[in-house]
Amino acid sequence: MSRRAGQATVEYAMVTAGIVIPLTFGIIFLAQMLWIWHSVVELTRDGARYAATHCWTADGNNVVTYMRSHVPVMVDQQQFQTGTAELQVNYFSRDPNSGALVDFSCDTECSTACVPDAVTVQVANYQFTSFVSYLKLQPITIPNFQTSVAMEGAGCDPEQGTCTP
Repeated sequence: MSRRAGQATVEYAMVTAGIVIPLTFGIIFLAQMLWIWHSVVELTRDGARYAATHCWTADGNNVVTYMRSHVPVMVDQQQFQTGTAELQVNYFSRDPNSGALVDFSCDTECSTACVPDAVTVQVANYQFTSFVSYLKLQPITIPNFQTSVAMEGAGCDPEQGTCTP
């Protein structure tokens, strides 16, 4: 009888160490990845909405500042706030001949005379480090996230002739 009890204990330990523990860590890892994936997608969408409704600047600094101060709560939040993960903003205008989007440029920023047609916000060079660092594994590079939207006035009121930064 005691030999069977010892065998059951060994089998239980093997199943726990070989299946239950790795499966539990795998579920935690996947849950964190999905949480961060969703948060980064939401960050790019929020940044694009902000860029479409506020003044444009050639370097997109106002949008980047907004995004860094409104990063959703997540595990690797500091990567977005400190600049480790890059936030890029590009403005475009529609070419009247071809209809294609081309890089936007204008002499004056934040004016009713210069309003781009579209904006693209991108998050690049983000590496998932939270869970894998405990296991001494290499960080996982996440693909770039990008959102493009049409401009919605760019924070300008043509009747008043003013723009809100």
